[in-house]
Amino acid sequence: MSAEVKPGYKLTEVGVIPVDWDASKIYTCCSKITDGTHDTPKPVETGIPFLTAIHVKDNWIDFASSLFLTSTDHADIFRRCNPEKNDVLMVNIGAGVATTALVTVDYEFSLKNVALLKPAFKIITGPFLNYSLAQRKAKIIKDLSFGGAQPFLSLKQIGEILIPLPPSSTEQEAIAEALSDADAHIESLEQLITKKRQIKQGAMQDLLNPLDGWKKVKLGSLGVFLKGSGVKKDESMSGNIPCIRYGEIYTKHKYYIKAFDSWISPEVAATAKRIKSGDILFAGSGETKEEIGKCVAFVGNIEAYAGGDIVIFRPNNANSLFLGCYLNTESVNRQKASRGQGDAVVHIGSNALADIDLIIPPVEEQAVIAAVLFDMDAEIGVLEAKLEKALQLKRGMMHNLLTGKIRLV
Repeated sequence: MSAEVKPGYKLTEVGVIPVDWDASKIYTCCSKITDGTHDTPKPVETGIPFLTAIHVKDNWIDFASSLFLTSTDHADIFRRCNPEKNDVLMVNIGAGVATTALVTVDYEFSLKNVALLKPAFKIITGPFLNYSLAQRKAKIIKDLSFGGAQPFLSLKQIGEILIPLPPSSTEQEAIAEALSDADAHIESLEQLITKKRQIKQGAMQDLLNPLDGWKKVKLGSLGVFLKGSGVKKDESMSGNIPCIRYGEIYTKHKYYIKAFDSWISPEVAATAKRIKSGDILFAGSGETKEEIGKCVAFVGNIEAYAGGDIVIFRPNNANSLFLGCYLNTESVNRQKASRGQGDAVVHIGSNALADIDLIIPPVEEQAVIAAVLFDMDAEIGVLEAKLEKALQLKRGMMHNLLTGKIRLV
């Protein structure tokens, strides 16, 4: 039995939409659907911007890294595929297939492996078309079959895509404006986070740069080394006890452990190595010498365990947060790289790590430096949480506004 549709709405191929909206195919909304060249014209140092699929991102176009063509090569492409302001670009071949962006510039440029959709402005606005396609991106990829060695959307397939369409440009513009405001808020947060990260990076370089009074020591003189024990991949979600596996040191953590991604059962924990607050966890295996031995500090006060291929360092005369940052600096990384063993898989052990030379301040100064960096990281964390909330809010707005669940007019 189908779900009841509330008054003022109807059930269509694109779901439940207002009765005055239509489920429209893209080819009925556009005056032109074409794509750029599939050849490879020779780029030049300066000239007309030339964009390929990699330059079209979700809702923005990367002109900063574009290639350039001669005016002659550009003219050959532009005669058939002539992007203009308020047109929509859609990647139709490659890993970014179905990614869309609105053209917001007034100057000419050429395209390769990117489709061009020209809105029929009496029917649909460019910003609304762009947001509608972005909202349905996952469904487009899921529903359409791709042939060949890489994902591909034909122009015919693009034309057959269905979107919910309000009847008036006024409502379309109101929806697009609301989503554009959400995008502007997200962009401002992203820019602020980038700025704060740059400030923190500069602060790390200044604060961790050796000064007069800092002493040269071997890492091994500051504590003792222990070894993690095996937690198999299929055991990493076997219970509710937190555990860290060596691969997560590379992919999930920066300088200290904020949260866990693996959870083991008491039976698995019985054979794993328990870690203590203040421990430094080194990845004992890696793919390259340049990344070998990345480490994170564990500063929590909960029961947690380390899996295999993790070298545990338990300091007795150093600040762990300070070490979590300092032991990932370029000067220390070079030493770790020189001590890594192996080619296809690189290993580093406790003896090699113990022999690493450090130049560090007294423990009291380590604590001050660690506190400054921790506070900066916490500030970035708050902004990242705000960004995630803004992204979630936009996703909800897109669903509600682009299906008419919430009406702005």
